[in-house]
Amino acid sequence: METDISVEGGCHCSAVRFRFTLALPEVELLDCNCSMCSRSGFLHLIVPHSDFELGTPRDALVSYRFGTGAAEHLFCSKCGVKAFYQPRSHPEAWSVNYRCLDDGHGLAATVVEFDGRNWEVAKAHLEKSE
Repeated sequence: METDISVEGGCHCSAVRFRFTLALPEVELLDCNCSMCSRSGFLHLIVPHSDFELGTPRDALVSYRFGTGAAEHLFCSKCGVKAFYQPRSHPEAWSVNYRCLDDGHGLAATVVEFDGRNWEVAKAHLEKSE
């Protein structure tokens, strides 16, 4: 039986806070090796926009785009942590940094590698497995 789980998280200084719901306690994380994710240690938990709620004002975030500009990387304007962002790979969802979830969230995670250095091929492979 599926049960909705409410999960909260945020940046280091708590100026950015969010919450979302998931139907399952088991989640798949994407571990991307692109130039951005490999430097920051971001572990992607994909959450549909409709299940995500930003608990702080949007102006607590600063935006950065590079490459194609399709992804919007959002950082706390105070501490600089990227707790979530709009990924290029999932335009209908947020990518939440699993490492920014509050302790005690109760999620069991499986990590799957995503070859962001070869983005087009990795995205096609991801679409086949979804």
